[in-house]
Amino acid sequence: MYQFRQIIAVAIAARCSMRKSIRTKQSNGFTPLDKADVGLMPPLQTVSEQSYLTGFTLIEIMIVVVLIGIAAMIAVPMMSSAASMQIRSAANIVAADLEYAKSMAISRGQNFSVVFNKDTDSYSIKDQAEAIIQHPVKKGFPYTINFQSDSRLDRVDVFNVTFEPNSSQTITFDYLGSPYSGTGTSSPLNSGTINLQAGPITKTIRVEPVTGYISITD
Repeated sequence: MYQFRQIIAVAIAARCSMRKSIRTKQSNGFTPLDKADVGLMPPLQTVSEQSYLTGFTLIEIMIVVVLIGIAAMIAVPMMSSAASMQIRSAANIVAADLEYAKSMAISRGQNFSVVFNKDTDSYSIKDQAEAIIQHPVKKGFPYTINFQSDSRLDRVDVFNVTFEPNSSQTITFDYLGSPYSGTGTSSPLNSGTINLQAGPITKTIRVEPVTGYISITD
């Protein structure tokens, strides 16, 4: 939107400059070129008609079209860049929160889970009693991340979440930091992936079995 406002301003400035040039030539005894010179309308007969030309000339329209094309070429990469930045940030946040849940399980000596909901593009960190813990930075707020409600990450979708076995959307870490699929420690993790998408760009967060090692890939 900012680029298009600039385009209109440039077009208006160019139009005013051309009109000023016409008036200057008229005052010096020269006859300015009008639309008749480019075959767009019959010759103007009176000074009044020449002084009050309305509409844009062909040159002005061509200038605006060229500027719109330039703005479009600039705007498309900017939009792609915004999606790229958001998905990179979102992937780092998810990986950091998984690490936090694992470190909490080790330091507290009890299970901590990260519960994803791909339908709402959100997840929460829960303790052994399955209660959402408080956010360590945002005091008094639950530890729930929702991409849809965060303007900094609203381009990002939780495209798919799979913790095997059982194709669960919940991963649990025990007191050693070992990962399990679902709530509790009855199903040791075989594989775990969280797929994020922002436009055509994707990121995958992987959790390794046994060690709980967390990585990010394209």
